[in-house]
Amino acid sequence: MKIKFLGVGEAFDENLSNTSIQVRIGEGEKRSSVLLDCGFTAPPPFWQSCPDPDDLDAIWISHFHGDHFFGIPALLTRFWESGRKKPLLITGQMGVEDAVLEAVALAYPSVRGKIAFDLQFLAIEPDHAVEAVGLTWSTALNGHSQRDLAVRIERKGKAVFYSGDGLPTQDTLELARGCDLIIHEASRLDQEIPNHGNIMKCIEFAREAKARSLALVHLQRDERRNRRDEILKIIGGIQDLRVFMPEPGHEAEI
Repeated sequence: MKIKFLGVGEAFDENLSNTSIQVRIGEGEKRSSVLLDCGFTAPPPFWQSCPDPDDLDAIWISHFHGDHFFGIPALLTRFWESGRKKPLLITGQMGVEDAVLEAVALAYPSVRGKIAFDLQFLAIEPDHAVEAVGLTWSTALNGHSQRDLAVRIERKGKAVFYSGDGLPTQDTLELARGCDLIIHEASRLDQEIPNHGNIMKCIEFAREAKARSLALVHLQRDERRNRRDEILKIIGGIQDLRVFMPEPGHEAEI
C-alpha cells in the first residue's frame, strides 16, 4: 500500500487543507485508489496529485461534518467536466448516499443529472466487513460529537486504520490491533478536549494496539504552530513506535 497525505489540517486552518489521505494498492490494471475523507478544502491538493479523472476508485467518508465531506460536490463536478467514465464508489455509514446527494444538490443542482459515470454507494457499518475495490473494509464507532466511524482497510496482510475525528474507544482499539499504520486525529498535545483525540492519548492507543507506526493529523491550527518544536521533540524521542506528524504531500509505503 502507498499512502499520500494530501491534506493534514483541521476544519479552519488557514494554511493547511482538510485532512484527506489517498491510498493506492496494486499495479497496472489491478491498481486501485481510495480517498479517505474529502472536506471543503481537500479537492485542490487532490487535483494537483491526480489530474486523471479516472484515477480514483472509491471515497470513504468518516462522518458528515463539512471538513470531511463537503469537497465531494466539487470533486464530482470536475470529474464530469473532465469526462470521467469509470464508476465511482462512495462509502461510509448508513445515510451516506442521502448526505452526498443532498450536498451535491445544494452546491450544483444540475450536475447530478449530467454525470455520465456510475455513482455507487455502499454503507459499511460496524461488525460487517466488506470487500470492495480490492480491499477489505471494517469499521468501528469513534467518540465524536457527530457519529463517526473509524475504518480499517487491508489487503494481503497489510492494514491501515483511519480514525476520522474523535476519541479512541474500545471498539476502535480492537479495530486498530496489529495495523501497519494508524492515522489518528489529535487536536492537542496533551490537553483533553471533548470529542477529540490528543497526541499523548493517541500514542498510548497505538502502543496498546501494537501498531507499527502512527501518523498524527488534524491538529488544532494554533497548537500545531505554537507547540510544533515541543511536539517534534516528544515524538522524536519515542523508540518503541514510529510516530510522525506528516506535512502535506508526505508519502509512506507499507
